[in-house]
Amino acid sequence: MHTDPARQHGLMLAIAGVFVLSFDALLIRLADTTGADVAFWRGALILLSAGTICWFRRRRINWPDTPRLWAFAITAATLYGINSGLFVFSVSHTHVANTVVILASAPLFATAISWLLFRERTPRRTVISILFAITGVIIVFSASLGQPGQLGDLLALILAFGMAAALTLLRRVPDLPRLPLVAGSGLVTALICWPLADPLQQTASSYGWLALMGLIQIPLATLLIFSATRHLPSPEVSLVLLIETILGPVWVWWALGEELPSRTVLGGAFILGAIAVNSALSLKKQADLKSAGRYNQTTN
Repeated sequence: MHTDPARQHGLMLAIAGVFVLSFDALLIRLADTTGADVAFWRGALILLSAGTICWFRRRRINWPDTPRLWAFAITAATLYGINSGLFVFSVSHTHVANTVVILASAPLFATAISWLLFRERTPRRTVISILFAITGVIIVFSASLGQPGQLGDLLALILAFGMAAALTLLRRVPDLPRLPLVAGSGLVTALICWPLADPLQQTASSYGWLALMGLIQIPLATLLIFSATRHLPSPEVSLVLLIETILGPVWVWWALGEELPSRTVLGGAFILGAIAVNSALSLKKQADLKSAGRYNQTTN
């Protein structure tokens, strides 16, 4: 059986990136400070790390060269910056499992947005997957109605739609340079959270966890995942990203003893199952089309 070295390389990069990313929620918990303080330092340190890399690689980056592309770049960076803050605040107000499970539905919501706004053709299997994902989100929400975690779940749902909007934008404008978007999103997060934060009043341990998150973990995970997208089709990337949805709550449970709510497990099964089946069928269709193409080339 022939294996594609580029695909294997992309798969290894994606798995490594998602594994690093899966510690995100645990680091937020370990920082042990307010959501505003975490989000401010997260944004500021991501700006510092990603901005520094951008400076040294500035001649190799394909910067936007038209006002239209600059407008798209600023919009994308703003969306990602807001989403980063929403993730922190959501994790601070509900179970980690609730946040990551609801967020996992973002790729399917992105497909729905593309259909509604741009009338992109959506396969029947994806429509069915979206309905299953919505069912899963409703199940997760039903457990938090009237409970303290309701705010966090609501923020996670807003985050899922925000990520869907950002994914849709990047699909429509694939030429935008990714690393500067990461740096710009950090600036947006820091600016938004600055008025709510008290960033100079943290403990030494909090600064340590925040530095690990903003200077190493997030930039490294982002760089690995962005590099993987050059070699892997989007359905396969979506499948690999499910690792983060599963491992994120596991790390928090293992380190801090935070249990998984039963309805979150049930709702997560709907969402993760829908994404896994849709991505697997999409990959199978792509493989069938490639095989048909090779067959036609050999018979002509």
